[in-house]
Amino acid sequence: MDDMAGNKDNSQMHTQTPRFWQPDITVATVVVHHGRLLCVEEQANGALVINQPAGHLEPDESLIAAALRETREETGWNVRITHVIGFYQWQTVETGKHYLRVAFAAEPLDEIAGAVLDEGIERTLWLSPQELQAQAPRHRSPLVWKVVADYLGGSRHPLTLVQQLP
Repeated sequence: MDDMAGNKDNSQMHTQTPRFWQPDITVATVVVHHGRLLCVEEQANGALVINQPAGHLEPDESLIAAALRETREETGWNVRITHVIGFYQWQTVETGKHYLRVAFAAEPLDEIAGAVLDEGIERTLWLSPQELQAQAPRHRSPLVWKVVADYLGGSRHPLTLVQQLP
């Protein structure tokens, strides 16, 4: 509709209701011991893939608590989180799902004797960076190497970047 001066009146145009969108929030932990990276070999979408210890944030859980839990459940290792490596946003080509990953650096403390690993985890691996990079076609996502490359490049941020409010 135009006003008398010929200007468009946009007040009556149809507006779309914005759709609700929320990415899956995941955590990942880069654990290094004697120059080797703690990885998991796991079943995902019918393939045996390589990943860091990683998983979804659960309700009422802090990001650091999620990283500790996922590392313990997937690898049978207790670790100490030392730094934030970075925040990564990624969308899968296959499903269009969006992920926001928070990646942490950690030091191994001890392996839990007799630990039963999460369903889908076949085994843990300690790989050199070169061995992990050579397995790129088997990485669960591009996030696997990106997070490690950033860690190896010196990306270390204080844990105070991540805060859980009451």
